Amino acid sequence: MDEFFDIPTLIVIGLAIVVLFRLRQVLGSRTGRERPPVERREAPAKVGDENVVPMRPRPVGEGNEDAERQARKLETEVTLFAHGDEQVATGLKAIADADPSFSPKSFMEGAKAAYEMIVTGFAAGDRQTLKNLLEKDVYDGFERAIKDREAAGKKIDFTFVGLPKVEISEAEIDKRAAQVTVRFHAEVVSATRDKDGTLIEGNADQVTNIADEWTFARSPRSRDPNWKLVATSQLE
Repeated sequence: MDEFFDIPTLIVIGLAIVVLFRLRQVLGSRTGRERPPVERREAPAKVGDENVVPMRPRPVGEGNEDAERQARKLETEVTLFAHGDEQVATGLKAIADADPSFSPKSFMEGAKAAYEMIVTGFAAGDRQTLKNLLEKDVYDGFERAIKDREAAGKKIDFTFVGLPKVEISEAEIDKRAAQVTVRFHAEVVSATRDKDGTLIEGNADQVTNIADEWTFARSPRSRDPNWKLVATSQLE
């Protein structure tokens, strides 16, 4: 057995043991808790990293497209509600320039609703509704008429039927306020009775046509989005 323990063989075995020991120190040993290779490929980017690209960046020009869409919408509404009147069209555009939230269509919808509420409120003597919709001087005039009617014992049976025709007759803006004048052609049923219930004016069984021209105003700098009635006149 001496051939198995010759000096060269022992030297080679010793060197191999030393090399294996050094490799174990450098590479370490597996513990069973190592992450799979896929997990170690690339560390996730930190929030705020300048190289991180947003997932859904806002398309360039989106703001411009929205502005163009709004401009086309305004132009269409101005054309629709100006009815070929250049002064009305110019006034509506000037109001929109001063108040980007202004829309002729929305204004007309609000004006029609306000008209119904005001004429119905006046007939019923609803002061609170009137106070919310009328400028003070106009409210004072309505309130005096209600007082006189109540003092005389008169009552009005009133039914609002509809608005077959509504149109803007004037539109303008100055340093203080924007003003839009609207002509209302309404259908109502109205009958005024005295304290004994005797009919003294109108007809409870017949639809009557009435026509009014009302002016609404609002400051474009006001946080209050509501327009108030500032002037009234009855058309023949």
